[in-house]
Amino acid sequence: MNLRTVTATRYVTPLREGGSLPAIVEADDDGMYVLKFRGAGQGEKSLIAELIGGEVARVLGLPVPEIVFVELNPDLARTEPDPEIQDLIRASAGLNLALDYLPSSVTFDPIAGTVDAELASRIVWFDALITNVDRTARNANLLMWHRNLWLIDHGAALYFHHTWANYLQRSRDCFPAIKDHVLLRFATELEAVDTNMIGKLSQDTIEQIVNLIPESWLVTNTPFENSDRHRTAYIEYLLSRLEQPHVFLEEAIRARTLNV
Repeated sequence: MNLRTVTATRYVTPLREGGSLPAIVEADDDGMYVLKFRGAGQGEKSLIAELIGGEVARVLGLPVPEIVFVELNPDLARTEPDPEIQDLIRASAGLNLALDYLPSSVTFDPIAGTVDAELASRIVWFDALITNVDRTARNANLLMWHRNLWLIDHGAALYFHHTWANYLQRSRDCFPAIKDHVLLRFATELEAVDTNMIGKLSQDTIEQIVNLIPESWLVTNTPFENSDRHRTAYIEYLLSRLEQPHVFLEEAIRARTLNV
């Protein structure tokens, strides 16, 4: 399992979403990408959540844009007139993360739109697993592109890693925020999809995904003695969360029952 690495050649435009200020950039492969800056917001932790969340979704067969590593040269800041963006580019020099840009995509409308019950159930299952708080009616982080639904923006997931205390114990916590999931009302097949979903996430698969995390993202602001131990902690958390019974699934089913 590998991700491509490209080099940003042009800063195109900012996407002013919350405080993270992602941007559309052009890369040396002539592709356009939505760049997530390591110097913004929660820094490397947000990029790690984006990487793990996106690649877990891909393994589960969910529609996510390609994720790539992006080398960012701080000299790109010299042609940007906005001082805030200049500072962000300079603070993010080195390896960052980006998603393939989906041109002419539109935000999913939870009022007018509907989603197939199986797909909705798989997405809710996935978001409950990774504790993704950012898939609500207010901010769905779902795009419609070529009449298909696409999942984006998982940087707020896996929030356990903002404090590592008792992380294994907390891996067995339910996820009450699932009650606010934008697709929960469509997710009528949560129990039915569980076996198929869990079967795709072997220990080897989890290890391969976590091993994608760059070394440089694991050596700052960490309680662990080295990056190997840091990676192991992510693997332990995810494997523990996947153990039966699936408390995250039980909470989602309970929330749906109460909200219907």
